[in-house]
Amino acid sequence: MIKTEKLSMLFTTEEVQTKALNEVTLHVEQGEFVAIMGPSGCGKSTLLNILGTLDSPTSGSYFFEGKQVDKMNENQLTALRKNNLGFIFQSFNLIDELTVYENVELPLVYMGIKTAQRKEKVNKVLEKVNLLYRANHYPQQLSGGQQQRVAIARAVVSNPKLILADEPTGNLDSKNGREVMELLSELNREGTTVIMVTHSQHDSTYAHRVLHLFDGELVKDLVNKL
Repeated sequence: MIKTEKLSMLFTTEEVQTKALNEVTLHVEQGEFVAIMGPSGCGKSTLLNILGTLDSPTSGSYFFEGKQVDKMNENQLTALRKNNLGFIFQSFNLIDELTVYENVELPLVYMGIKTAQRKEKVNKVLEKVNLLYRANHYPQQLSGGQQQRVAIARAVVSNPKLILADEPTGNLDSKNGREVMELLSELNREGTTVIMVTHSQHDSTYAHRVLHLFDGELVKDLVNKL
């Protein structure tokens, strides 16, 4: 599903150049759950942003289902994101002025899906994350764990092939964190590919493979015994 070849990312300021990624070559198969680990500043989020087409690499190649992403124009990248990718962030990134239902519905609105079909999809996914009873509440009326489950519902409502999760339990206590990881694991068992950046050794045990980055380089690719 995903292949990168010698992917590098260079950040340049007036004083200094920083190599956030250094010739990272990796592959992720359809249906895998992959965790990316490493110390702060090692390039984890940079790699995730490139895989999510939010950033472009300085050099190297990125292929998604055989298509070379780093050669795509902005319209092609937008279409790729809209039709294939779901994002989950540590800070939830919900819109405070919208209800839970409206937050989850938003990707479907952008996709031009009709109202009746949107309602069916949103209700189904809110039921899946056990938040249908909160559909008319606003994000600030929810706990952190509930907000993250709304964010997951929003990420998966369009049935993406790939979920990219950046520290999805970083702002949660252990109980809510465990619930979020169980939910991601369940989505993966149903066929969704998951790539997750995490500092948590516990969260990494849910993954099939753990990639370790250090100073922008891929130094380990370990298979978990599940």
